[in-house]
Amino acid sequence: MKKINADEIKLLSKYIYDVSGIIVDASKAYLLETRLNSLLDEMGLASYRDLYYKAVADSGKLTEGKIIDAISTNETLFFRDTGPFEVLRHKILPDLIDARSNRSTGQLPISIRIWSAACSTGQEVYSIAIILKELLMNMSKYSIKLLGTDISDAAVKKSSYGEYGRFEIERGLPSDKLNNYFHRSGENWKIRDELRAMAQFRKINLHNSLRFLGQFDIIFCRNVAIYFSPEDRKKLFDKLAGMLAPDGYLIIGSTESLTGVSDKYVPQRHLRSIYYQLQ
Repeated sequence: MKKINADEIKLLSKYIYDVSGIIVDASKAYLLETRLNSLLDEMGLASYRDLYYKAVADSGKLTEGKIIDAISTNETLFFRDTGPFEVLRHKILPDLIDARSNRSTGQLPISIRIWSAACSTGQEVYSIAIILKELLMNMSKYSIKLLGTDISDAAVKKSSYGEYGRFEIERGLPSDKLNNYFHRSGENWKIRDELRAMAQFRKINLHNSLRFLGQFDIIFCRNVAIYFSPEDRKKLFDKLAGMLAPDGYLIIGSTESLTGVSDKYVPQRHLRSIYYQLQ
């Protein structure tokens, strides 16, 4: 493995921040080496400095995309942390459905929009889809729109295809849900079409303007802002506040908190989990 020097760390850290907002400081030299070394071999480059200059000169941004794909964590699993999905199933969705049903005055279908920001390879989105399928007995009464977004082209492509290997399937997915909602695809497992049709996936940089995505009833934004600077973290959650329905719900990572980050939310607690609603 090629070693990265201090000057290369500075070059690539600034470049990665500029194109993705992800902070990779000098303490993450090993991360840069382990994530980017394969790109040097793939492109026949002699150094990390060469990778930087190739990315800057690449007007098609193919090299930029490969760097983002490599540096993005993409660490996820089905029903990750369980708590957010339990509160979604037992509190948030029932309350939301009651509110939307009362407001609909009998008009169908009832619209429910859910966004998984930084969805990685799609396990979070499909976990939400499974809960919706199990909770809503008559799906024809609802217009369900699930949006999964990520900054990585490779992650979005994999999410859209919805096919997972044995190791990915075994991480968090109970056997009954595997049998009910997936089918075999060679050595892999593929999400069934009825759930896949509920979701759309797009490449989105959370540091850019997001208003064109519209308004959502529920936003999942878990374990991505921890890679942002405090200033960028505040900007992100303030933007998300403008995209939540007035009675909407924000779910962040179990180790994250909005205390001292944004004053636009009120924390709520249920089943040992915390979620947020607008002030």
